[in-house]
Amino acid sequence: MINFKTRICEIFDIEYPILLGGMAWVGTAKLAAAVSNAGGLGIIGAGAMDGEMLRREIERYRTMSDKNFGVNIILLSPYADELVEVVMEEKVPVVSFGAGNPTKYIPKLKEKGIKVISVVSSDSLARLVERSGADVIVAEGMESGGHIGDVTTVVLVRKIVDTVKIPVVAAGGIVDGRGFLAMLALGAEGVQMGTRFVASLECEAHENYKKKILKASIRDTVVTGLKLGHPARVIRNKLTRKVLELEEFGNTEEAEKFLIGTLRKAFEGDVDNGSVMAGQSSGLIEDLKSVKEIMEDIVREAHDTLTELSHKFLGR
Repeated sequence: MINFKTRICEIFDIEYPILLGGMAWVGTAKLAAAVSNAGGLGIIGAGAMDGEMLRREIERYRTMSDKNFGVNIILLSPYADELVEVVMEEKVPVVSFGAGNPTKYIPKLKEKGIKVISVVSSDSLARLVERSGADVIVAEGMESGGHIGDVTTVVLVRKIVDTVKIPVVAAGGIVDGRGFLAMLALGAEGVQMGTRFVASLECEAHENYKKKILKASIRDTVVTGLKLGHPARVIRNKLTRKVLELEEFGNTEEAEKFLIGTLRKAFEGDVDNGSVMAGQSSGLIEDLKSVKEIMEDIVREAHDTLTELSHKFLGR
């Protein structure tokens, strides 16, 4: 079997350069532990948490795994400062930041020996966080589920790999070994996946959420919140039709109110009126598997694909 170890494996002390996306509500300690135990880096999504909620979830993680893990902090959160204090107090090994500029937090996290990941959607932010001391950059393309930028994964990864010297992880549209291998070919040293891990046995999202992903085609996601200043990719449903209608007619304040609490609704099973955050890769997912099976399948398929390409083009 081909060894796919990269600098990402060394930095985070993991077997495979595969990270769990930091998903609010969905990225629970149980899912993070399953990813870490399977050889990747599990990341608890703190997007919907305050400090004490996060502390409890960290404690819960530690009852299920002794492997390295991370916490994702969304910089739009009103609790961001509090969450940063909690991860330092709890000596969390890795912190991932999304939806904003994390440079004010990086120095004090680094002083505590905490590895820092910054999720970016532009090369300019990638340069900035590298100068501030980030260890790893996640280049997240617009195919991703949840909050997104406006550049595709292939273009973004290619650009950022040539812009920074620290390792780059690719995110957006990746669900299998072929996608994993394609990102390595672009120069990424690992991948981050969210939607594929939602469709896993260990994910604690309601079965309705998972079924919505399995039934989706590659054209069944839409982007809400463009006119609100925080675009998010979700699977089309009653909620998205209403929100997009409100946005179209300029009722942004009403649209904003309409979205409050909708991710939790979806997590709990209301996939008609909830915000079913998922990427375009939903249309590539056909089954529910354990996290371990997902990870093993990715590595095996990447190995087989690379071997096949070698035979095809190099005669080896």
